Amino acid sequence: MQISGAVAVVTGAAAGLGQATAQMLSQRGARVAAVDLAAPPGTPSTTWLPLAANISSAADVDSAFDATVRSFGRVDIVVHCAGIAGGFRLIGKDGPVDPDRFRAVIDVNLLGTFHVLRAAAWQMSMNQRPNGGESGVIVTTASIAAYEGQQGQLAYAASKAGVIGMTLPAARELAKYGIRCATIAPGAFETTLTTDLPDALQQQLTSSVAYPPRLGKPAEFAELACAIITNEMLNGEVIRLDAGARLSKR
Repeated sequence: MQISGAVAVVTGAAAGLGQATAQMLSQRGARVAAVDLAAPPGTPSTTWLPLAANISSAADVDSAFDATVRSFGRVDIVVHCAGIAGGFRLIGKDGPVDPDRFRAVIDVNLLGTFHVLRAAAWQMSMNQRPNGGESGVIVTTASIAAYEGQQGQLAYAASKAGVIGMTLPAARELAKYGIRCATIAPGAFETTLTTDLPDALQQQLTSSVAYPPRLGKPAEFAELACAIITNEMLNGEVIRLDAGARLSKR
């Protein structure tokens, strides 16, 4: 998939990984619909469309994709970065955790990804495929916590494991439409989820990194997203982007 001239939808585009990806796609010639809970900065134009949507709402997601098609005519690329952390433990001094706290994380991270997948697949399935070429690329975001979830990450790890579990079935189902699906599982990156933590906790996050021994930069995530988009052989795959990190138990 060529980025220049394509239409991209990026969720979580107001900050962090999504913001870096939306900006990089725009710089490389894509028309970008930037989606977040509150519309990301920027004036609507022929190449930039800020949209507000709650990813946990299927109706909101459908509306964002419909608005993108009304403005830009189609959807070729989707990079889904929106998500929440929501750390907690199963039991505390006052008893077991409120199930609503688990549900809230699943609603955004797992159901939200499903909402984006279904909306993206539908819009892309209607794209013309000159010479039988691809009609779309969907990149979702998991986490290395899906593999090595730490204490307190039960809901987060479960939600991201679910995202990984959807990747191959989605790629297989959508192959007949010429739509590719892949997932990035990042380690600790310089986003508000990590930079707002105390220095000691940030150092703990990088303690198991092989090289380079630092937090990842959002632009490095964006570069991988662009590489997936442009490489037609990347399909049904989950790629760890973590500098060789393996999370400790806490």
